[in-house]
Amino acid sequence: MPTADCRLLHHGRIMRCLTYLLLLPETLKKSKKVGKLPGRLPVCYEILTLSLTSKKKKQQQQQKEEDEEKMAAELYPAANTNNPNLSNGTTVADTEKPKEVHVSPASSAATTPTTQQNINNNNVDPPSWQSSHPTLRERNALMFNNELMADVHFIVGPLGDSQKVPAHKYVLAVGSSVFCAMFYGDLAEEESEIHIPDVEPAAFLILLKYMYSDEVDLEADTVLATLYAAKKYIVPALAKACVTFLETSLEAKNACVLLSQSRLFEEPELTQRCWEVIDAQAELALCSEGFCEIDLQTLEIILRRETLNTKEVVVFDAVMNWATAECKRQGLGPTTRNKRAVLGKALFLVRIPSMSLEEFADGAAQCDILTLEETHNVFLWYTAAKKPDLEFPLTARQGLVPQRCHRFQSSAYRSNQWRYRGRCDSIQFAVDKRIFIAGLGLYGSSGSKAEYSVKIELKRQGVILAQNLTKFVSDGSSSTFPVRFEHPVQVEQDAFYTVSAVLDGNELSYFGQEGMTEVQCGKVTFQFQCSSDSTNGTGVQGGQIPELVFYA
Repeated sequence: MPTADCRLLHHGRIMRCLTYLLLLPETLKKSKKVGKLPGRLPVCYEILTLSLTSKKKKQQQQQKEEDEEKMAAELYPAANTNNPNLSNGTTVADTEKPKEVHVSPASSAATTPTTQQNINNNNVDPPSWQSSHPTLRERNALMFNNELMADVHFIVGPLGDSQKVPAHKYVLAVGSSVFCAMFYGDLAEEESEIHIPDVEPAAFLILLKYMYSDEVDLEADTVLATLYAAKKYIVPALAKACVTFLETSLEAKNACVLLSQSRLFEEPELTQRCWEVIDAQAELALCSEGFCEIDLQTLEIILRRETLNTKEVVVFDAVMNWATAECKRQGLGPTTRNKRAVLGKALFLVRIPSMSLEEFADGAAQCDILTLEETHNVFLWYTAAKKPDLEFPLTARQGLVPQRCHRFQSSAYRSNQWRYRGRCDSIQFAVDKRIFIAGLGLYGSSGSKAEYSVKIELKRQGVILAQNLTKFVSDGSSSTFPVRFEHPVQVEQDAFYTVSAVLDGNELSYFGQEGMTEVQCGKVTFQFQCSSDSTNGTGVQGGQIPELVFYA
């Protein structure tokens, strides 16, 4: 291009060329190629060409990064090779010097929002899972059950039903002293695979998930196995969460199994909760399938219990069911001899003499579990004046003493009150401690002895928990007369329940007055409020249902 033409160029274009010149690395300005170019115009032309070439190649590089982010790290050397700066004599070391790194508007526009410029090495980092999860907890959680950077593997579960689980030694070591000793102690494991045959895979994964993320993900089917794993690897916070879960899900059908496990894991609070349920709901607990799954030692402990609140014939039937199940577990036929063998001394913890004669004759005497001599001696013990010695305990169990919460301060009757015509008397209540409602205390006739038919019911949020249709006889006094449910019902704290009674009989009855909204009964505080189900006038201040009968 002639020199005269260059002078005719607009002043702004010359300044743009000078700007590009200033942005070039020093090595390019001093190259022999630039030095041999005559005049200023070829230099401007070369600068513009280099700028356009650089911009085009950066756009191509951007497109490649968007198409294949995983290969970005491998593309960096190629990008540096194609850099026009390097093609004109610039070394890699020169381009890596922080003082020679220049960011132009063109290069900033070529950088995608999902990448970031590293000033130290002039490389563009690809998007990463680390940058998209800002907290340590989130990043650790992603490593759970992840092969990425895993430096140990566990073979969890029994042979033939095991599962391979990847893990990271550091994470496990900071969460468990057992794992710390396993990986970094004096006798550290050096094998890359560690076998754990005594822990269920599902429970082990729950343990690891907690150690990686502090998340507790418990289920009824795996909570006991998880508690075992937490105890084995000394993770007390997870073990406590398991115990809390078990306490909230505790009921009569699983109380005996949980009693056995709580003794094994040495959890006294859970053990005490199990006893509360077993004592109050003994018949339901002993007749459950879970009772047949307990070990012999737990069976003996239950049979020694004085406070089992049930008849002894129920205890005897439960023991026979357990013996049948134990024979099956041991691969034995359920014969009389085998049942006696698996029961051992536990048979003689059943208090057979505390049964009625009729109960014994219809039950234990006919099941052949006793020898002829034992059966003969028991019959003599019932009938003879001189009673023979028996190997069975003679005294009946004490059971539980029911408590009564009386919500009225006085009672009264009038010639035109209280009348029953099949209408509902109802009240709501809540307690501050878990109890077991056994029944209600009701008023009877205010005139003379009378019989009433009654239907009692216990509900929570409209769901019927228990009901019973029965009769009771009143003697004409202002006393209350207990009417019980078939089985005591567990009532949780801080939740309102509704009890109701529908009576049919003598219309004139006593009724309560000066009712209290809060009543302290022993260690339990009751709160009362009116129920919308009540259609016969009963409320907090007066009416029927003067008492709640319960165990605590």
